[in-house]
Amino acid sequence: MKANLSIFLIILGSTNIFCQKNNMNELIFKSVSEIIGHYHKIYTDLHMNPELSMMEKRTSAIMADNLEKLGFETTRGIGGHGVAGIFVNGNGKTVMLRTDMDALPVKETTGLPYASTVVMKDMNGRETPVMHACGHDLHMSVWLGTLQTLIRMKDHWSGTLLAVAQPAEEGMRGAEAMLRDNLYSRLRVPDCALCYHVSADLPAGSIGYFPGPIFAGVSSAQITVYGIGGHGAMPHNTIDPVVIAARIILDIQTIVSREINPVKPAVITVGAINGGTRANVIPDEVKMLLTIRYFEESVLNTIRESLINITRGAGIAAGLPEDKMPLVTFSSEADLPVSNDPQLVMNCVRSMSDILGGKNLTEVEPATVAEDFGKYGQTAEKVPIALFWLGGVNRQKYDEHIASANPLPSLHNSSFAPDFEPAFTAGVAAMTKSVIDILSNKADSRQQKTDRYSEK
Repeated sequence: MKANLSIFLIILGSTNIFCQKNNMNELIFKSVSEIIGHYHKIYTDLHMNPELSMMEKRTSAIMADNLEKLGFETTRGIGGHGVAGIFVNGNGKTVMLRTDMDALPVKETTGLPYASTVVMKDMNGRETPVMHACGHDLHMSVWLGTLQTLIRMKDHWSGTLLAVAQPAEEGMRGAEAMLRDNLYSRLRVPDCALCYHVSADLPAGSIGYFPGPIFAGVSSAQITVYGIGGHGAMPHNTIDPVVIAARIILDIQTIVSREINPVKPAVITVGAINGGTRANVIPDEVKMLLTIRYFEESVLNTIRESLINITRGAGIAAGLPEDKMPLVTFSSEADLPVSNDPQLVMNCVRSMSDILGGKNLTEVEPATVAEDFGKYGQTAEKVPIALFWLGGVNRQKYDEHIASANPLPSLHNSSFAPDFEPAFTAGVAAMTKSVIDILSNKADSRQQKTDRYSEK
């Protein structure tokens, strides 16, 4: 009889846990269904009114106003147009949720009824069309929806939310600007920081994760190739920097293929080359701009050394005098990779799987794109961070892409636009569940259980 009673109590306890979890998920999805219409309006407004990096005046005001309506103690103007809000709900940990706000100098071709037609002057005074070609409008909408859902469910968690709306992610300047303006000391240091980046490769309704460095570090370089100019019809009287530059570009292709360990990813792209004014004039110099992507500092050092050796070798081969050797200048500081905290990622993956189902969570390969979210984890406080890919591709288009291998519009493409409803629903539900589990210490207890099993 005692044995049967023990079994009954175990089953009852398991049933209660199951019911509690299902009830939590139902409450989250109920909130999402009630607020999605409101945030779709905000999303379309943000999409129609994009603003460039460091110029997000209207956008930041919308974020700040919404935070205040939700009950956050809000601070504006951090590091430019940065906004941060604090919501204290009893004792416990502090979880930081970050969104970015800026758009890109791209002319939209999506054909959407709410497509951007905005043209604005950039920081250099040049007029350019502007669009949210990287999904930051979706980021902001999901961020606000998650915050509102968490506040609706504040009886289910205890702790503090730190909400950060960051300017200038595209220029890799916004996070650093907010941190230099004492974001942490003015508000508080979080116990962890979470964010999304929309994916142009995953179907809407799904989430991608990687428990480690998920985005590459980035550095840049400028190569100035000097020559001895002259008449284009008499090249034998010149040393042509255009030809030297062409040789350098071809030789750069051997750095990754022949000087870097094949199992260590790296990218070197010559994104711009400028020189000359007329067809019949050989110029005195050519300038090239390069971007470098890496995951290990040793790889970056090898690339830098190789660029110096290759450019000098090309100058010697062309017969340039010592005072006209090519000049390579590197950016003063390299941006480090976005290194996800493995334990934080896997805790969130369990929470996200609880509410979305495991089939909607995919472990992805690291990407060589760059993001400045990593800077929030690179301060002296060493805050654990986790960035997740938020699937944005319409499911039918994704299935057609898989079946036919037709290319999908990539991020930064003029025709990129996420499928709002399933992306918003999955994004808000998964992040809300993750934060509640962190603030109710469920994530910690699950990790301790996993560790105990691994010890055995």
